[in-house]
Amino acid sequence: MLSHDSIWAAIDRLAESNSLTPSGLARRAGLDPTSFNKSKRVAADGRMRWPSTESIAKVLEATGASLDQFMGFVARDRIENRHLPSGAFPSQPSPIPLLGMAQAGAGGFFDDGGFPAGQGWDIVEFPTAPGAGGASVYALEVQGDSMKPLYRDGDVLIVEPGAQVRRGDRVVVKTREGEVMAKILARQSTRNIELQSLNPEHPTRLIDMADVEWVARIVWASQ
Repeated sequence: MLSHDSIWAAIDRLAESNSLTPSGLARRAGLDPTSFNKSKRVAADGRMRWPSTESIAKVLEATGASLDQFMGFVARDRIENRHLPSGAFPSQPSPIPLLGMAQAGAGGFFDDGGFPAGQGWDIVEFPTAPGAGGASVYALEVQGDSMKPLYRDGDVLIVEPGAQVRRGDRVVVKTREGEVMAKILARQSTRNIELQSLNPEHPTRLIDMADVEWVARIVWASQ
């Protein structure tokens, strides 16, 4: 879940990555120079003030950063400040299993819970929680252009099976017929799951839960 602190921290990191102060970033984006000042992040009555989506869109355009890069800054703050559940992300590099999305639909690569199983997995280095040994996450490599504009061919998705998923989360879903897809969870009930496509050229999918083998949350995209 996004937090007030992680969104503002991402803006600070975006400014820093462009050798700017938060005020300089606001100015470059055509905003009031005080828009991102720390004093503007909490109202006088203690209510949290959030940056508007318009402001975020303007700073991304002004810096040439992508939404995925911005969300990477958000995730980085959540890792460092432990906004994520223990074990979801690490601090020490550790090898984790890696498989291509095209191969993931074949049998023998996953157990019933959606965790890596069998042979044929490659290895990629990724930071994992101390003592976790990378057991809670694995990586899928995007193949093809069906997930543009968010994910491109060669991008690596870090997936955490067993993690709680909520509406709006990016997820990987495997059907019992062997189809593996990365989507946005629009709605889930006991009867079916509605999945919004990352690529606007692809329609929303409504799948019976009886036809779903597993759903796993995407917790990181390495690009």
